Amino acid sequence: MAAVSHGPTPPHSHATSSSGPHQTSVDDIVHSFEEADQHEVSLAGYQPEDWICLGIFWVMSGLVFLQFFSRYVLNDSFAWTEELAVYCLIGVVFLGAAMCVRACRHIQVDFLYRYLPKPVGRVLATVIDILRTVFFGYAVWLTYRYIVLVGDEPMTTLFWNKSYAYWLALAGFAMMFVRSMQVSVQNWRQGYSILENPAAYESQD
Repeated sequence: MAAVSHGPTPPHSHATSSSGPHQTSVDDIVHSFEEADQHEVSLAGYQPEDWICLGIFWVMSGLVFLQFFSRYVLNDSFAWTEELAVYCLIGVVFLGAAMCVRACRHIQVDFLYRYLPKPVGRVLATVIDILRTVFFGYAVWLTYRYIVLVGDEPMTTLFWNKSYAYWLALAGFAMMFVRSMQVSVQNWRQGYSILENPAAYESQD
């Protein structure tokens, strides 16, 4: 039977137990910053709709700031800033939706694919790709028809046609249609989609 020591515990053992396994030292923090500096920033993954959406977003932000400034600082609100900001938001939403189509980041339910046989899941995913692409193509046609009908209506606070905002929506749907076709072809070539194999897309997050 092993002897039990009742002597005093060495001082360094208290320091080890009190620090705990989850305590981060200053050296570790400094080292993490050094590793972050070594990462190179790459803009290769961005596409034209990303930059256009970013530009419209900053224009919208400037209009919102001007709205607050004119209302609370100058005490004389510029009414046209609010309307233009809303139309800029339309561009951000629809062009941003095209970005999500390209990156397969729209809301989707993949729970069913866990229990389907692989061939059945492949067929169902292909049908969904086709239906999605057809829907975006139909939305392009509907938006164009809407522009033809009401595109000449003037804005409320400016003498501009509302068709400018509607053309942004049309451009967004057209880009969604193109990106949906590209994603569908890619899914067909690689033999799976994000619905069937979500883990393969985790590296894009």
